[in-house]
Amino acid sequence: MIYAALVVLGLCLGSFVNALVWRLHEQDAIKRRKITPSLRDKLSKLSISHGRSMCPKCGHELAVIDLVPLLSWLLLGGKCRYCHKPISWQYPLVELLTVGLFLFSFCFWPVKISGQEIIVFILWLFILVLLIGLAIYDIRWRLLPNKLVYPLAVLAIVNLTVTVVVNSSPASSVVEAAGWGLLVIGGLFYLLFQLSNGKWIGGGDVKLGAVLGIIVGGPLSSVLLLFLSSVGGTLYALPLIVTGKAQRKTHIPFGPFLILAAIITRLFGQSIINWYKGLYL
Repeated sequence: MIYAALVVLGLCLGSFVNALVWRLHEQDAIKRRKITPSLRDKLSKLSISHGRSMCPKCGHELAVIDLVPLLSWLLLGGKCRYCHKPISWQYPLVELLTVGLFLFSFCFWPVKISGQEIIVFILWLFILVLLIGLAIYDIRWRLLPNKLVYPLAVLAIVNLTVTVVVNSSPASSVVEAAGWGLLVIGGLFYLLFQLSNGKWIGGGDVKLGAVLGIIVGGPLSSVLLLFLSSVGGTLYALPLIVTGKAQRKTHIPFGPFLILAAIITRLFGQSIINWYKGLYL
């Protein structure tokens, strides 16, 4: 029952992520233009809170039958029911990715999920939703929007507070760990940003790194996150540079690698750190 619930929840929230990132991007594109009555009406329709679901190609409002995650896409053959234009593979892939991460997190959660720990795990699922949204946005538009980063920061602080209550941990130790994470990742990224005038790393990466530092907590976990994200980014960039598909100055979104590293660190960080200590120390 738990697995079935996670699958349904993952599909629904994955569908929400797809709609969220598209609407945020469309809203931002409109706000950069001179607002006219027609654009104001379009902004209202793109509202996250009360806007109706619509086809991103023709703008036709979707019926309930068109909104069943994954199943509607399959039954319609990956095309809009109204304009018959292709619907991006991003939609089912993000839904499946969300389901996969939900199930993976449940199977490999570092402590037993029972009692009050359930609250911590549920918060993590919502953190995952925002992380997926940020990764998709950065991949598509090379940007980490504040409208996703700031809610993630709020969730990180809520998660910090709940962790203190649930685990009966001294508040000072939990806050100290989060402070170290903020300082190590956020501080390093801010330094790189200032030294390069934003050429080496973007402002969004600085803010995201600081929030992820709070989530993983502790200097060792933060260093592990930095190491994993750097390795991931390097392994991605090197083949592109070698084959001439990218230059040394080509902008490559770093957010997805930070996010992937944060997920690995949150689930396996302490085990990796213990293994390293046992092996070398």
